[in-house]
Amino acid sequence: MMTTETGATADPVHLGDSASSIMNKVQEITGQIHQKQLTVEDLRRMSEPVKRLVEAGRVVAVKRLVEAGRVLAVQEDQDGRRSARITLQDGQLYLHPLLRQPTPAHAHTLQESEVVGVLEPSCTLAFLDLGWAGSIRGRVTIRLTPDTPLARQFVLLCTGQRGHTYRNTKLLWVSGKGGPGEYVEGGDYESNDGEGGAPLLPDLQGQYRGSGWAGAVGTWYEPGDPTSAQFIIITRDLQDGDLWPDVFGDVVSGLDVVRAAVSHSDIKEVTVVDCGVVLPL
Repeated sequence: MMTTETGATADPVHLGDSASSIMNKVQEITGQIHQKQLTVEDLRRMSEPVKRLVEAGRVVAVKRLVEAGRVLAVQEDQDGRRSARITLQDGQLYLHPLLRQPTPAHAHTLQESEVVGVLEPSCTLAFLDLGWAGSIRGRVTIRLTPDTPLARQFVLLCTGQRGHTYRNTKLLWVSGKGGPGEYVEGGDYESNDGEGGAPLLPDLQGQYRGSGWAGAVGTWYEPGDPTSAQFIIITRDLQDGDLWPDVFGDVVSGLDVVRAAVSHSDIKEVTVVDCGVVLPL
């Protein structure tokens, strides 16, 4: 039942099957989100305790829109509109790269600048989905080192904010295969053959750390080199206290996927099928 502002009882709304849950009924009243423009607050509420039933119904509706792939982040520029999928998996929200693609008529959108504005360097997680032999083999999640230019550049290339992205790039080669310090290199978004990968930021110099552990993510080139958008992932520990310089992140899950890629017969058949960042909402 609903009441008017004066307190009079309005005509009842018949919701059909009485066996359906209260939350489903609430969603039928409040969850048919007519507005196509969402805000980041709609996403943030998904992870917060909700006390009011009506608000809870809207949260459920937004969650179902995300699960159905109907929520997109959009960016407008002089060349038109680009959009990025927002997906939900294992309780985490993922922002995929901005692409020039038609926006479905049924999509609900929010501004990409609002979404990316919630990213904090101290908690930025990026992901790469690796695939070969016609299928996606797994997701590699990388925790980026705060406040380093190479980490910020990595985010730009995972989200496509500057128009370039790691999506559909190949892994290029494996160095030291089977031995200490083994690593794989990728990230040539320009020519996909190891000759490209120009930096997106004017100054990549910074205070970087060294690491001798498997899972470290860094660059083979000096920061600012003409191909320093390329990256390496160390897959076997270094020995004798050796450290790889210019490290800007660490694999927190999916190192087994990278190692499986290294073991594949031809590393250049391994592709970054998709990429993006985790939204820390």
